[in-house]
Amino acid sequence: MKVKIKLLHPSARVPEYKTDGAAAADVCAAIDEPVTILPGGFALIPAGFALDADGGENGSFAILLFARSGLATKHGIALANGVGVIDPDYRGEVKVSLTNLSAEPYTVSPGERIAQMMITPVIRADFDIADELSSTERGEGGFGHTGKKS
Repeated sequence: MKVKIKLLHPSARVPEYKTDGAAAADVCAAIDEPVTILPGGFALIPAGFALDADGGENGSFAILLFARSGLATKHGIALANGVGVIDPDYRGEVKVSLTNLSAEPYTVSPGERIAQMMITPVIRADFDIADELSSTERGEGGFGHTGKKS
């Protein structure tokens, strides 16, 4: 699929799939100076580009941003909102909200890979009010219910 990308910053990099089997492309920090995120702190890091993932006849696509496993595991750096969602009609700059879950400050360097970006089709639902829902074996059991031993 073709996705239009507009570079907005001189240091912006086009997202890149690192292997042939990669499901997500790496997103890099488009910053001029390092940004330090204190323990428990947050930073909104620009990626330096905007996207157009309108699939035309193929429907619309959302962009999902995920944490990079290496940053999370080695340094406690995660996305502040868990998963970032970029709606198909958004044309502004992609920015990544990072949080530092570790006890040590972490410095994001210019050009550093800070997130992974995945493209997924959007299916919009029509919600119908109902007095009853279909029954299932699980029913209303939640929050660990399926792992419970009887």
